Amino acid sequence: MLLYFAYLVLRNAIDEEQKRAKISAIYNIFAFPMMVVLLFVLPRLSDSLHPGNGGNPGFNSYDLDSRMRAVFYPACLGWILVGYWIYTLKYRLRALDKNTTV
Repeated sequence: MLLYFAYLVLRNAIDEEQKRAKISAIYNIFAFPMMVVLLFVLPRLSDSLHPGNGGNPGFNSYDLDSRMRAVFYPACLGWILVGYWIYTLKYRLRALDKNTTV
């Protein structure tokens, strides 16, 4: 995430469009291999408490206990619904702003 945020800061820091495109492209050439190393290589070099340690990123019967599944999946659904609710609030607010300015 920090690599991506640094990319966004870099893109917004340069005003000239051609220069911004060139520097951002060069940054991406170096950032992509670092992202691969940080996401796929380093987590598998040491033991971890996270599911998927050891090269298996999937949630199979060995990774997640059934008691944990009873909490994990409803929690994921809840966060998705909260995100959708916030999106609809922003959408309705934007629609109200358009109606009041017209």
